[in-house]
Amino acid sequence: MALLLRTHYSLARDSIRKNRTRSFLTCLGIGIGVASIIMIMSLMGSINNMISTQVKSMGADLIVVRPTKHVSAIDSLVEGLTNSNSYMTSSLTLKDAKVIAGLNNVQASAPIAAGVATLSSEDRTVKSANVIGTTADLTKVQNLQLKSGVFLPDRVENSAVIGKNLSLALFGTGSEAIGQTFTLFDQKFIVVGMLEEMKDPINFSNVNFDDSVIVNADYLAKIGGNFQVQQINIKAINTSVLEELSVEMNDLLFAEKSGNLNYEILYGDAISHPAGSLFTVVSGMLTVVAGVSLVVGGIGVMNILLVSVGERTREIGIRKAVGASSINILMQFMFESLILSLSGGILGMILGYAIAFLVSIVTPFNPYIDLSIVLITIATSLVIGVLFGIYPAIKAARKNPIESLRYYR
Repeated sequence: MALLLRTHYSLARDSIRKNRTRSFLTCLGIGIGVASIIMIMSLMGSINNMISTQVKSMGADLIVVRPTKHVSAIDSLVEGLTNSNSYMTSSLTLKDAKVIAGLNNVQASAPIAAGVATLSSEDRTVKSANVIGTTADLTKVQNLQLKSGVFLPDRVENSAVIGKNLSLALFGTGSEAIGQTFTLFDQKFIVVGMLEEMKDPINFSNVNFDDSVIVNADYLAKIGGNFQVQQINIKAINTSVLEELSVEMNDLLFAEKSGNLNYEILYGDAISHPAGSLFTVVSGMLTVVAGVSLVVGGIGVMNILLVSVGERTREIGIRKAVGASSINILMQFMFESLILSLSGGILGMILGYAIAFLVSIVTPFNPYIDLSIVLITIATSLVIGVLFGIYPAIKAARKNPIESLRYYR
């Protein structure tokens, strides 16, 4: 059996080598589809890994409460495409955050009320600035480092902490904004702190702090900033109470919301999934497009094999005349299909990661290499080889040896 398989492999390899240019272009068709999938999986893995690292750096005692809707996958997809500001339909409130903060096993609790508003300084205006309403406890549950100043002192309710990029846009400086004032909802705010530039723009709070200004949540609500809470970050007193605390929080919120389960409580590895539903939708759509290109590559494999069957009709007749069975002929062409598909998959994997490394030079997303991605690539290539190689192989195996021997080109 092993000798027969080696013979099939040798025949298929020799046939592919005789038409190297045609075989390379066929592999390239498969490779482009595989490279697209590799890039998407690498990006998703990179983001998951980035968020997971952030959560681990904060400690294992972190709990996150997010709004959610128990809807079908189709409804979720439509909402993700039509509603980029998912927090605008949030079920969470500042009251929920205060109630949670009062629980015995809670060390710190910080709501994140996010929205977009117009900010005006003396000589500049930013029309669509990210505004975050929270409390001073945010620094205890989020890895935020101050470059200078203080973080939302209780004695100054109109205080603000600003990120580097927004500071440049609003004041023309990314380092000397302390003491500067700006107007938000017709109220004056004073900058009392500046954030260190964040290395990772994507985080488990789904906020780019470099482009944001952080203000007191209660004061923001008082002056008309009706931003709904998109997340509540909680730090437990230790890891041993996480499960007990999450159950206690669930019972509390369940009662507060009259039994409406429009929220989710996450801790541990569950926090690490990408926070943006729109990102998930876009990734899914890109995967579908990559899948279509992979199918096109598979059709290319089928087309080349059909051409090869036509060109080698007489060869098939001779092989059958000297004793080769239909199964032998079928296996020969299936081996050719599998070699082309697998070679294309390996080429696509190399190409995909090469592009991912180039993208990592200009973005914070490092290529994510995992054994599961490699195995998925190999399995996908083999499936494509089988699906699109079976018809040409069967067509070759069914050829009549007498008619085949009469065939001349």
